[in-house]
Formats: sequence, C-alpha cells, structure tokens
Amino acid sequence: MNGYTSGEGLSNDEANIVQDTSTGDEDPFFYADAAKHKKWRSAMDSEMESIRKNETWTLTDLLEGSKKIVFAPVARLDTIRMIIAIAAQRRWKLHQLDVKSAFLQGELEEEVFVAQPEGYEVRGREHQVFKLHKALYGLKQAPRAWYSKMESHFINEGFKKSSSQQTLFTKRKGEGNIILVSVYVDDLIYIGNDEELIAEFKTSMLKKFDMIDLGSLSYFLGIKVIQSEKWIFIYQKKYAEEVLKRFGMMECNHVNNPIAPGVKVNKDPDENAVDETLFKQIVGSLMYLTATRPDLMFVTSIISRYMAKPTELHMQIAKRALRYVKGTTQLGIMYQRDTEMKGKLKSYTHSDYAGDMDDRKSTSGYVFLISSGAVAWSSKKQQIVTLSTTEAEFVTAAYCTCQALWMKRILKDIESKHIDIRYHFLRDLSKEKAIEFQHCGTGDQIADIMTKPLKLETFQKLRDMLGMKNLTEVN
Repeated sequence: MNGYTSGEGLSNDEANIVQDTSTGDEDPFFYADAAKHKKWRSAMDSEMESIRKNETWTLTDLLEGSKKIVFAPVARLDTIRMIIAIAAQRRWKLHQLDVKSAFLQGELEEEVFVAQPEGYEVRGREHQVFKLHKALYGLKQAPRAWYSKMESHFINEGFKKSSSQQTLFTKRKGEGNIILVSVYVDDLIYIGNDEELIAEFKTSMLKKFDMIDLGSLSYFLGIKVIQSEKWIFIYQKKYAEEVLKRFGMMECNHVNNPIAPGVKVNKDPDENAVDETLFKQIVGSLMYLTATRPDLMFVTSIISRYMAKPTELHMQIAKRALRYVKGTTQLGIMYQRDTEMKGKLKSYTHSDYAGDMDDRKSTSGYVFLISSGAVAWSSKKQQIVTLSTTEAEFVTAAYCTCQALWMKRILKDIESKHIDIRYHFLRDLSKEKAIEFQHCGTGDQIADIMTKPLKLETFQKLRDMLGMKNLTEVN
C-alpha cells in the first residue's frame, strides 16, 4: 500500500517525530531554537523536501510594488467538540489521518511571493523571494485551493458535504451505517459504525494522497484526547504548562477562581501602562486555552477588551488568570453517554446588563452541552447599549439563536433526524417552534460563568456543570 503508513507501522524516524511533537519538552517557538534539536531539523528538512518535490515555488526577484508575506493558521473547534461528544454518546472510536503536504497540492490563481524560510536561504541569492505556484500552509488562499481538491475527492467517493459546515462530510450505507469525516487543514478526524465504510475510506485516501494513519485520536491541535469505552476526555495540560513557563509563572501560588468576585474592570488613564506586547501574548495564550477551558472564557473576554492600552490593573487580572491555570493544568471536559438528554443539544444563555464600566454595554454569554459536556461557549460584549435587562436578554437570545440553529443543522446532517434544542432562562422567541425556551433558576444558570465574576462556591458548581473534571478523576 504505497504512500500509506499505519499508526502501528511507522518507521522509527516517523514514530519519533510524531511522539516528540506531541509529548515531552516544550515545543520551540523560533527557528533558532528548533535548529538545535535533531528531531526538529529532520521534520523541517522533510517538509522542505516535500515542497521541492511538489514544485510549489520558484526562486525569483520580488516584482516592484509587490510584497512578500507571512502567514498563520486559525482554528474553530465547535464542530470538532460536537463530533467528540457524539462519539462519546454512541461509544464510537475517534480516528485520525494526517495528509502529508496537503496544502502544497492546491493550485493558486493569483501571484503570491514569500520570503525564503529562515535556515533554508539559497546561498548567493538571499535577496530573492519564492513565487508560489501552489498553496502553502496558512496562506489565505490555501484553504480554498486545498478544500476544493479535497471536496472533489470526497464527492467522487460518495460523501455528502454538510450544508452548514463545508469541512464536514458524511457517507451512509444501508440502514443506519455511517462514516463521518471532519477536515481541519491537513488533519482528518473520523468516526463511524461500519468497519467496511471505514476501510473503504482509508483505501480511497491512500490512493489519492500521501498520508499517515495516526490511529486512535489522541492529540490534536495541542489538545490531548483520552478515549475509554464509556467516556472521552479532552484537556491541554502540556500547553498550559508551556504558557506558565513562557510567562515565568510556574512557581507562582495558585488561586481557586480566575477572576475575583465583584471585581470591576475599566479604562483608567491615570493607571500606569504596562508592556502591550507582553499583555497581548498572555491574552492570546489564554484564548487558545479556552479550546478546552470554558471556565477561562469570561476573564479572557474581559481583558481582551483592553489590549490597545493595558494598565497595571489589567495585567494583574491577566496574571491572576495564570495563577488559576497553575492550579488547574489537568482540568478538561469529559463527554459521556447522557441517558437523560440522549445526545440532544442543550443550551444555557444569559446576559449581564450594563456590566461594562466604560460604555455601559451588556455582556452576552451562552453554553451548549452534548453528552454531559460543553461543546460551545461564548462571552461577548454586546454591540449596542440596551435600555433594560429585558432588551439585553433579547439581544443575547438573538446572538445565541444564530449559533443554536447552525449547530442544529450540523447535528441534523450527522444524525439524519430531527434534533431538539432547549434554551434556558429566556421567553419564547420563535413562533415556528424551532427552539424551546425554559426558565432556569439562578443556581443552575450555567451561562452566568460567561457573564460576570462569581463567588468561589458558585463558580466551582457551574464549572462542574460544564462537564469539567480533573485528569486525576478520570484515570
């Protein structure tokens, strides 16, 4: 089977690269650091060789008026978490494929120039740039080119693309047999209940693309995944520790909640300014931790409002959040079979009326749960000034409804049947009865954790209701 390697049959070099990039020491941020280690030099050399073989670029002079670019990927994980939750509910195994040099295969329609990669400059031609013929990872044109090729392949193989999520594909066979594939850049996560469909899928992929079968999903975008027969647990312990090391907080004393109860945050021109770059780096790191940490969403949303001119107050709040991370590095979300909701989507939504001290705008918050665990969450300042708590709640309802209907359509594509949605704490908004609102008592309003600082006891209770557990509780 040319071009295909199973998770159990990796070569020594490939196995070391896969293992070393997902466990162990902190991953390097810069080329100079990576170049010191053989495993990273090997990985970089392999990638550059793939680019060369694929005839991705040509070395040339930069045209007058043109600019060379840098690029970085972005992520949205709502869909991935939904798939994980469904796998837990149905007790299906999650699997992962890695397509080598995936973005290098997309054809570009416009002229794009990139600087020569550090450490791989052509001697005597260092002033020149590469003109791209094909896409590169992170290039803004790359997703379009890559997904176009991937979509064409899936459609030819009998898959159906989700109408609400272009990177989600399903294929059915007979009565109730299904395989579900989610594409994220060059990683494919898939689940299913039919071994024949899964085998056919792998065979078709190896014929079309050079790939590695990583086997059971265990590490994805910095997220560790632990699967058992009864539950699936996701967490970011390794990344959390890297963040603490990066900002010199590994030896700090931990606190039990990310933001002090009742704290008021505002712009204070009389406060001393702090390092804006450092502050942005802390906020960015906390934001990525929210991929599995909805308990950090509110404080991260609050401090992100002050990245332009942060003060000592804002830095104190950011560092308190890191102190909270210090004591909760093993915290994550557990998804397990829910006998009450049976895999249906449940949502909590709430608002903090006029909570912003600077412009008196309200904060909207929501949490969606499937299989006893949170799959989507948000804490966001509203764009308008509302005149009452009722108006603030309706603005929140509209914001949450857009997310709810999108998730409902995706679940309908996956489940191939009607999906009930329940809202909590709000009045009836839909005359078509597409969604159902129910009042929720204050003590059980999970969305409060997204809208305001809470007392420790309340915070910990709501955190538990998100399906969050410590790693030591699941082993």
